Amino acid sequence: MLLPSFTSIVFLQLAFCSAANWTYTGPDGEQHWSKSYPYCGGIFQSPIDIKPELLRFDPSLRPIEVQNYNLSPNEQLTLGNNGHSVQISLPSTMYISSLPNRYTAAQLHFHWGSASRPAGSEHLVNSKQSAAEMHIVHFNSDRYPNIASAVDKSDGLAVLGVLIDIGEFNPAFDQFLRFINGVKYRDQKVQVPAFNIRALMPARLDEYFRYDGSLTTPPCYPSVLWTLFRNPVTISRKQFLALATSLYSSHAQESTPVPLNSNFRKPQPTDSRVVLVSFKEGKGLQGTLSLTSPLSRKRVIQQLLVGDLADLADEGLYQLLPSGSEKLHAGKKKDFKDQESETLSKWKQKTLKPPSWKKGQSTQSVGKLGLAEDTLSYVSLEQRVSNQLKQPHAENQLGQALRNVVFPKLNLKSYLDCKSDLALPTIRHILSGRPTDEVLELDRLLTKALMNQKKTIKQSVPMTNSGGFSPATLPRKPHNQGYPHPWLLPMEWED
Repeated sequence: MLLPSFTSIVFLQLAFCSAANWTYTGPDGEQHWSKSYPYCGGIFQSPIDIKPELLRFDPSLRPIEVQNYNLSPNEQLTLGNNGHSVQISLPSTMYISSLPNRYTAAQLHFHWGSASRPAGSEHLVNSKQSAAEMHIVHFNSDRYPNIASAVDKSDGLAVLGVLIDIGEFNPAFDQFLRFINGVKYRDQKVQVPAFNIRALMPARLDEYFRYDGSLTTPPCYPSVLWTLFRNPVTISRKQFLALATSLYSSHAQESTPVPLNSNFRKPQPTDSRVVLVSFKEGKGLQGTLSLTSPLSRKRVIQQLLVGDLADLADEGLYQLLPSGSEKLHAGKKKDFKDQESETLSKWKQKTLKPPSWKKGQSTQSVGKLGLAEDTLSYVSLEQRVSNQLKQPHAENQLGQALRNVVFPKLNLKSYLDCKSDLALPTIRHILSGRPTDEVLELDRLLTKALMNQKKTIKQSVPMTNSGGFSPATLPRKPHNQGYPHPWLLPMEWED
């Protein structure tokens, strides 16, 4: 990893002095995170429950390729307890080479259950929770010098997730578990011999789930490209208990030790997202849909920007509906078109004329729209939106304002990358520059089509909520901490 600049070090020191406490339960538990960290009540949050109806097969997904993961035992790694997890700092020679950008490793850590309830993975697969989960955290080193600079950027991080079940003994995990008593309490650290990090991962790296998400701990920035491997690894029950019963989230000098277990966040709403899969065979995958091509998606956006909305509604309305309902479209499209044909005809005759700006004037493109290509900086955005609000503002104003700004941008970018359906708030945002009468009629037709679709889906296939904003708790006020946050320090930062 590249060394942080002097300015970054100063920011880290300032942030460390103003750390806010958070836990998984109690008055500072996850249901209260958004009071101090508004993005925790926002959109595109992680983890999620990866259900079959969210899956889309993507044949372009390559096997994950990692470089320099087999470390020499002559090297030293730092194993530490940061009060939220046990974490291993990783050398910057390790990186993922199979993504569009180079993502350099920073650290790995774990989430787990308890001795009485050995179910503690953050991600669920078809509502099944594993005993634990490992996250190997990487940052986009092609664009950012260090993880502190990358963590609040929309293209900043990539995390490899590995589900862990209780089963056979795993010798790779003993490479660090044998030192775990040296980090029983918060902020304790020990040096351990390096080992083969690749041995902690599944044998097959070509089968995985892929989606756009967030850090699973405060500040919950939606800055993570998630890869969750399909096949879990196993550890023995004795190894799991070493993880679940040896550690404390409190400091050694505290009179009442607080056990460190059940350190996982609950599943979050999907917010129009879909989950790409690199595999097509297996239980529950028989009906998995293939993706609409990126080119087709770009054409839909261009049509919304500058095209004839009557043609779009008449011929391509179903391109705007969530892709999970494509099976339904085949049987329902003709009926819907018959029902709407008279309305569409009247709409064309009465309200839709070729826009004057299509003749000789410059037109917008997807890039010029300023939604799909811009990288978001969540710290700067939060500060800017907070400054724009009148002070003092209502408790939920900042959270709602951030959602209104962030959702269309993330949803459009994710849609063009084939990792989301196009949600109505985003369509409305894209159409905001069009003549009002055109937009209102298309909006009415889309809303009606979505309502009809939800009724049909409810009667046939259980679906998760995939449209619009999530009903997550909104924050009361912005936090005033420095940037970056204190857990970006070595041994203090999680995903």
